[in-house]
Amino acid sequence: MSPYTLPDRLLEDLLHEDTPCGDATTFALGIGECTGRMVFRARYDMVVCGSEEARRMGELRGLHADDAFVPSGRRLAAGEEILTLTGPAGELHAVWKTAQTLMEYLSGIATATADIVAAARRGNPAASVVCTRKNFPGTKAAAMKAVLCAGASPHRLSLSETLLVFPEHRAFLADETPAATVARLHRQWPERALVVEVASEDEAAIWATAGADIVQLEKLPPEAVDRTHRRIPGTRIAAAGGINASNAETYARAGAAILVTSAPYFAAPCDVAVTLMPSPSLPP
Repeated sequence: MSPYTLPDRLLEDLLHEDTPCGDATTFALGIGECTGRMVFRARYDMVVCGSEEARRMGELRGLHADDAFVPSGRRLAAGEEILTLTGPAGELHAVWKTAQTLMEYLSGIATATADIVAAARRGNPAASVVCTRKNFPGTKAAAMKAVLCAGASPHRLSLSETLLVFPEHRAFLADETPAATVARLHRQWPERALVVEVASEDEAAIWATAGADIVQLEKLPPEAVDRTHRRIPGTRIAAAGGINASNAETYARAGAAILVTSAPYFAAPCDVAVTLMPSPSLPP
């Protein structure tokens, strides 16, 4: 299911980036007014994302989208059709690569995210997968759409949104005790959960005792997560650092209620096949 569609202003910017002075080849060949048909298909199994944006790009250029359309978040088998656009060849060529590439990148993120979610749920059906803010700068809205439609959630959308105390923050707190820090933050931000990142089991116990709502274990192995979970049963544990589809099940089974990952942003793009051909007439 698609959580939202990127705004027209952004899609227009993407289209303009690829055709700042038109399409030289299509113009030189004189084929811009010919009627054509462009079909997007999944070349391999994938979780599609960005199909709404691809369709909207076509609409912004006066193209017609067929009723057969696959929304973001749907898992497709190889060869399944995603979207078909019809209209003037010049506009089809102007939309082609931008729409294809956006779907490929976002589908890569969505597919990788869905694989991590599935693995985590095998370990614990109640486990949550959250993706960090380490998306490529400037792509947050697009990346978050892929994360959401694949069944995960944002870890934090920005520094303004959440309270996450890193060791790099604590280095500036001088002699303030963990209990004093927790009390101060809970008083200043009473409606927000307080997350504290730690690098050891003992640190986790200290901050849990101090009243942290969540302790985030950074790069600790599953065995340490299991011991920490047993040691502080009343505090939620987030596991972060190196979480991916190959180990998510193990971490979830060990007691991590939240799996924090950046891995989907670095996944390979999926392959969206495009067929562009002449069409005898425009649809009514």
